[in-house]
Order: sequence, then structure tokens, then C-alpha cells
Amino acid sequence: MNPHDVAMKSFPLSQKGDTGRFCGATKKIGLFDVDSQMRQLIVNADDFGADAYRNQGIAEAVDAGVVTSVSLLVNGPAFDDALARLPAWQDRGVSVGLHVNLSEGEPVCKGLAVLPDEHGCFLGKSSAHKLLMQKGNKELEREVAREIEAQIGLLESKAIRISHLDGHQHVHIFPAVIAAAVGAAQRHGIAWLRIPEETVLVPPAFGEEEFPHRAHERSAFQNPGSPSFNKDTLLNTSALISGDSSWPDHLPDCSETNYNYMVVLRREAAMFSRLAAAARPFLQDSGVRTTDHFRGLYAKGRLSLAFLENLLSKLPHGLTELMAHPGRAPAGPGQGPFSAFSNMNREEELDVLLDPILLKVLKEKGAFLTPFPEIQL
Repeated sequence: MNPHDVAMKSFPLSQKGDTGRFCGATKKIGLFDVDSQMRQLIVNADDFGADAYRNQGIAEAVDAGVVTSVSLLVNGPAFDDALARLPAWQDRGVSVGLHVNLSEGEPVCKGLAVLPDEHGCFLGKSSAHKLLMQKGNKELEREVAREIEAQIGLLESKAIRISHLDGHQHVHIFPAVIAAAVGAAQRHGIAWLRIPEETVLVPPAFGEEEFPHRAHERSAFQNPGSPSFNKDTLLNTSALISGDSSWPDHLPDCSETNYNYMVVLRREAAMFSRLAAAARPFLQDSGVRTTDHFRGLYAKGRLSLAFLENLLSKLPHGLTELMAHPGRAPAGPGQGPFSAFSNMNREEELDVLLDPILLKVLKEKGAFLTPFPEIQL
């Protein structure tokens, strides 16, 4: 049996031979193991339920057959709208996960004392991250476990099958959270948990073989928290980076705003990757799985067709999750705790995912779109 025949039996496709498009309109996903010899890609849309505009964009990507999985914010303002779409999607094979949220909006669980502020809301990204970095705070860990249970319970009460857990702003891999997240997945039979560990992208301009004298810049990009990662690292090499598909096509914009964003993005991505590496051992002997590979930390707000083409050209064998944040942008200022992220970057990302060239490239590269496989713990 050749790999293509295996793929046809593993998950539904729009038609025989169309290896670059997921479409489960007539058939449900069955139980199967991941074929490590195939290149399988989960395109997961985060933040479903954040607002109506985000929901609309994600729905367009699902309907186009490009997004194969979604992660739901159960305390998002557009949760009810999201919920109404899910039964039909799950019948088509789209996987649905819980986007564990401990940083924005209001908790689902009542009576918490450590996680929320004096107004009963989560503390916000920076303060929540600082809090959740703590180790050994038993009261905090108990509240985290209660809130995760409450969020899972809310989805289960709506008869939603939860395929995977991940975290809003990756809170699920923080030291105060990871044990509770894995434990909850075990108790509720949730087979998959995201480990967002991603190797830092080094521009080909800094490649060791081609440019051995660029050790300083290469080290700076591999260690974005170091003082060596500075504006000159970007400015002095922008001509070499431009046009290379390993980087988003608008990277050469070396404005102050773009530079500052790149610094924050790379340092934040490196932090999440380190936390993910530390969280990975918690899955050992738990029965909870993670994908073979993860992509998307370094593309947040910068996803381009060139980036995706390069990703697909180097897609490793096994199962890879690509984190995506498509959406529509509101006409005016957004409202609610998740509105800051509802901007034109979401719409640009959606346009990239909807580009028909993407499905063509998937087919050319021999990559297969899939949701999270249904696997019993």
C-alpha cells in the first residue's frame, strides 16, 4: 500500500487524488495512528470565540478546507456564535480543542482569589504570565486546576468533543499550569496537548556554510534575548534577507515599529519555546500525545504566502501543527478583552490561507491536511 492510499483511508479528502485539500463534508474521521512516513499538517485556528469578526474569518477558512482544527475560547464574547457552528464542523471531521485561557476576560469558575483582579477579571497577558511562572504555589495551582476543569466542563456540557488542549498566549505550558493541564486531559480523555517548541529561524543570510564570517549575527538571531540582537542585525542584512522565502515577504521593512515588533516577537517566541521544552516531560507516560512538530511562533502577525511555501517545502515527515490566527477586522475600534488582537493582521493572514495557490503548493509538496486524529487514551 502506498502512502497516498494510506492517506485516503486516514482522513477525508474532497476527491481522490486531491492531496492538498481537507474536506470532511460526507465522512467522519475514524480512529487511526499517525503515519510517520507521511507529511501531515494540521492547520489550527486559535481564538475561536474571541469576537464575531474572528469567528467569521475562521469560518471562511474552515469552509475553504484549509483550517482543519479550531481552538475555542469558552469565555470569549462570541462563544455562543462559535458554539452554534461546531456540531456541523465536527460532523465534517474538523477537530475542536479548548484554548485554555487564564489571562484575559473573566474566569468561568467562581470564587477564585489568586487568578483574578479586584474586578473579577484575569490579570492580562503580562501580569498573568508573571504569576503563572511561579513554582510551588499550591493555592495558585489549585485555582488553575479548578479553572481548567470549569472550562472543560462548560464545553462538555454543550456536547462538544474535545480533541486537544492548547493555551491562550500559551499559558498551558507555564510552570504553574502544565501539570494541571496534563492531568485534566487524562481525566477527560483529551488525546492531544500542544507543545509549542519551535527551532529558531535563522535567515539564510546568516547560513554557516554560505557565510561563515556571520557568526555574530547568527548567534544573535539564535539567542534573541541577548544584547547582540539589535537593530543593526536587521538593518545591515535586510538586502540579503529580502526576497528569500524563509522569511515573511515584508521583513525588510526596517522601520522602528517593525524592528521593535520583531524584537518582541522573537524574544517572546524563544521564551515560549523554552517553556514548551520544559513542559514536554510532563507528557511522558501520561497517554496524552503531542504532534511531532510545531510551527507558527515566529509567524504571529507576519504570516505570508512566501512563509507558508517555505514551510511546506521543508515540512518534515510525521504530524505538524501550524498555529494560525485568521479573522476579519472590525470596521472600527474593537470591543472587549480580546479586541486588541482583532486587526488587519488577522485579515491579511486569512487572505494568505484562502489563496488558492496554497492548496496547489500542498499538493505539489506531497503534504496532507488533517485534523487532530481521534485517538483513545
